[in-house]
Amino acid sequence: MRTVYVNGHYLPESEATVSIFDRGFLMSDGVYEVTSVLDGKLIDFPGHTARLHRSLAEMDMAAPCSDDDLLAIHRELVMRNAIHDGLVYLQVTRGNPGDRDFAFPPADTPPTLVLFTQSKPGITQSPLAKTGMKVISIEDARWGRRDIKTVQLLYPSMGKMMAKKAGCDDAWMVEDGHVTEGTSNNAYIVVGNRIITRHLGNAILSGITRTAVLRFAREAQMEVEERPFTIAEAQAADEAFITSATMFVMPVVQIDGVAVGTGQPGSVVARLREIYLDESRRAAI
Repeated sequence: MRTVYVNGHYLPESEATVSIFDRGFLMSDGVYEVTSVLDGKLIDFPGHTARLHRSLAEMDMAAPCSDDDLLAIHRELVMRNAIHDGLVYLQVTRGNPGDRDFAFPPADTPPTLVLFTQSKPGITQSPLAKTGMKVISIEDARWGRRDIKTVQLLYPSMGKMMAKKAGCDDAWMVEDGHVTEGTSNNAYIVVGNRIITRHLGNAILSGITRTAVLRFAREAQMEVEERPFTIAEAQAADEAFITSATMFVMPVVQIDGVAVGTGQPGSVVARLREIYLDESRRAAI
């Protein structure tokens, strides 16, 4: 049975509880992070903690503990659950005010901090890396602050199910005629030696994997252009791909039924995936 962490205690998952008055449950009033684990080590942990602090600040929420404490909790859970490859999920909510109210509770209300692991053996060997993903486009109907990593994930979940119903792997969301991002990932196209992805702002989440991949791409002398692109432009591109903490760099070979490039994973994306995994393993803690 998994060991999880709830508000200072390591517990069997069957004994872990959170109040029904917790604002994460009642109001989706919380933020989260997902850190990948490879070879028993944490990938991009400093980036995840930095983004967590940004999300908390944007939500006017207090940090539940220090970064050193968070690192210790992550490592303890990885050890107790014998995670070789997988992930650690972290969630912070505004806590339990003792009743339901739209107004924020008093500032001294303790936040709720929950962490758990998921074991995913062979996470780097996903078959999709060889076959490529098929995506559909859907309207982006989320709230306007997608740059904050909140637990408001209903529409992305619906998008995943729309894709599944269409026999595809994921959905790219479109706003004002341009792609914002995938349901749980950042979206990119490749034209020649140029990687194109939407610029940062309130419309998309600043992906931790995104930051690393764009840095590696520039170091490999690839051109990076941060701007919106359309579905038609993506369909006409040489290659396309997504990045996320748990899928790393994954090729996209079909968009709305139209093959991208040759309809097979391309060399640029394969190289970026290889570089990202090699460099991330080297820097893991």
